[in-house]
Amino acid sequence: MSNLEEFHNGFIADIQGDADALGLYTQEAFFEKVGEILTEAGEIDQCDYAYFQGKGRRGVQLQVTGSGGDPSNSDGVLSLLLCDFQMSADVRVTRGADLKSQINKLVEFLRHALREEFREELEETSLGAGLADLISTRWKIINKIKLIFVTNSDNRAKVDAMPAGEIDGKPVTYSVWDLKRLQAYVEQGKARADLTIDFAGDFGGSIPVLKASGSDAALDSYIAVIPGAQLAQIYDKWGARLLESNVRSFLQAKGNVNRGIRKTIVEEPHMFFAYNNGIAATVEGVELERTEDGLVIKCADNLQIVNGGQTTASIHAAQKMAGEGLKDIFVLMKLNVVPPILSDSVVPRISEFANSQNKVNAADFFANHPFHVKIEELSRKILAPAGSGGYRETKWFYERARGQYADERSRKTDAERKKWDAEFPRSQFFTKTDLAKFENSWAGKPDTVSQGAQKNFAAFARSIEKVWGRNGDRINEAWFRHLISKVIIFRKLEKLVSAQEWYEGGYRANIVTYAIAKVAYDVEKMGLVVDLSRVWRVQAVPTVLEDALLVAAAEAQDVITNPPEGVRNMSEWAKKQACWERFRNRELSYSEEFGDLLIEPEEAKGEDAEVTGDANLTKSVEAQTKVFELGADFWTEVRNWGRSHRLLSPSEYGVLDVCSKMPGRIPTERQTTFALEILAKLEEHGFRKEYATATE
Repeated sequence: MSNLEEFHNGFIADIQGDADALGLYTQEAFFEKVGEILTEAGEIDQCDYAYFQGKGRRGVQLQVTGSGGDPSNSDGVLSLLLCDFQMSADVRVTRGADLKSQINKLVEFLRHALREEFREELEETSLGAGLADLISTRWKIINKIKLIFVTNSDNRAKVDAMPAGEIDGKPVTYSVWDLKRLQAYVEQGKARADLTIDFAGDFGGSIPVLKASGSDAALDSYIAVIPGAQLAQIYDKWGARLLESNVRSFLQAKGNVNRGIRKTIVEEPHMFFAYNNGIAATVEGVELERTEDGLVIKCADNLQIVNGGQTTASIHAAQKMAGEGLKDIFVLMKLNVVPPILSDSVVPRISEFANSQNKVNAADFFANHPFHVKIEELSRKILAPAGSGGYRETKWFYERARGQYADERSRKTDAERKKWDAEFPRSQFFTKTDLAKFENSWAGKPDTVSQGAQKNFAAFARSIEKVWGRNGDRINEAWFRHLISKVIIFRKLEKLVSAQEWYEGGYRANIVTYAIAKVAYDVEKMGLVVDLSRVWRVQAVPTVLEDALLVAAAEAQDVITNPPEGVRNMSEWAKKQACWERFRNRELSYSEEFGDLLIEPEEAKGEDAEVTGDANLTKSVEAQTKVFELGADFWTEVRNWGRSHRLLSPSEYGVLDVCSKMPGRIPTERQTTFALEILAKLEEHGFRKEYATATE
């Protein structure tokens, strides 16, 4: 069986599992899955389900599965998606010739959405009507149209941001995400496998560069000056996919257009180079050419802007206002060639260090934030109770970086994989964007959650320092248990909503986050908190909590599907603070039994302290055991090595000296913990490597 066939079988199983668990059609489950991929890849800013299929004038086929959200929040870009998902035993192969008919369905829906007669014929509360209304009301500000076809077939047409003419003077491009491309991204994080920037052929000419690295350097580096018009043209085609994911989060957090940069572009373009720091970028490979005037770059593979996204987006946004002035704008570019094998580890670090010079908060580089690392560490060691329906303890797998779960599982033998699946069930896997969704729902920010995974993630990143505290002590086992309780509650409510008679279809994601936020808000008003520890202990949602959440969910649907007069797009209404304000102020009636699940905040803190105390005791015992297992001879070597390298303070030397005299002297609990901290510090300076070499 080929790798593609294995991925195909696993992918279909995941989609079917999600559909069964959440009570969705497989097409909708497929849309949700690929929506996460496309937003994380930077193809679109957000993903809103808005399925419509029908016939238009003269019997033409119209079909759309969803959109990339409001163009007013996406630099005037309208993104329309059409999904093709079929359950099949073998990998389907679709021809490039079939693509035209699929794209035409999107084009015809777009054309019909601009006709008032068509919009009037649609059911007012339908998803298709909401999308058609959004297109019509935003048409004047739309400056680009992206048509995206997503399929779980092996499509022989490799198409990415292909120009497809204009509609009403607005340029149209289309792209295909087929099974191979989805596999490349899911397994390797490659959103841009086919993204080759042909400077010479497509964007006005090669870029002169100077080599900025020696022959023995780890990476090839270059310095270049790129015309602003050329940079804007490249960004116009590829958009946010040019921006390394950390930078995308930063832009979403701060806004796409910096007023200061824009002012310089429009009023003083000749001073732009002097005022601006330029951009830093990475590529996986370059095609160089030696000319009479020097070295030039003709092509670059997988260009990623890791610092200067604000500059790039601002030049693109201001190009119409700048007019002829754009020809006077030049941008300094520092370019590093990072091979694919090093990209996962090196590119985020380049991004972090390049941006740190501009006082960007560490939370904006969330993947590398110690918060992430701590949650990952806790998820690998904390055993969750078996619960009422379980037979063994399990763990919840937190995926800090895309592909971790699949990668760790793939390394194991068949026997090891069975054990792994029992320890880390697929249903107990969640990502950092999931975490942001759960936390912001409970924090009373359902309008933010409704804005989509990436924007919600960026909002959560801005608040992470408050959660993390000075040293991260708040993120402990008790915090992790509460997080998992929130995961369990959120996912259970998703299933419950789909099964309700009152559920009209659509907006489930909005209903769920609004319902949780409302219950949390109402409980807080009572001066109480939900007993999340009870959810953790049984690994399930108590019936009284289910009932309370469904009361809120039914009301949430009513608020979301009955927006103010003049608003037809309910997905956009759910993203407004006014929607949350209206719902938050509604009086809801919960059952008397619901009170049995609520406790005083002090009682909750007491339980948390008990859990933390148990965790600290376990940590202390583990530290003592490890110190004794390593033995006195080892600690003698640690002490001597640290002293010879002048890395030990008097107190550190004293603790190591006690350890080196075991069993004659026994280190205290505190001393064993301190000894391991000292060891970790010396290892960073090379102790383990030198010690291993000396003892071989």
